[in-house]
Amino acid sequence: MQKTLDQFAIGEQGVVKSVGGEGKIKRRLFDMGITPGAEIMLRKRAPLGDPIEITVRNYELSLRLAEAQCVALEVRDETTAGEAKR
Repeated sequence: MQKTLDQFAIGEQGVVKSVGGEGKIKRRLFDMGITPGAEIMLRKRAPLGDPIEITVRNYELSLRLAEAQCVALEVRDETTAGEAKR
């Protein structure tokens, strides 16, 4: 199942399929390591929902929801994630 990063629940994981956005936003996301194929996990949400904290490439990163809407991911099933680790 595919959805954008802003729609993820806490603890949910996925693999980046595409990064949208205009010029500076897209470049900023790429510079932070959010590129196709990168694995991302949603760690936390601020009390009002914005910003969010994710783990990408073994570090924590905070993103605004407007930026998170530009990132399309393939959601990882717990069963799929477990099989991939074996």
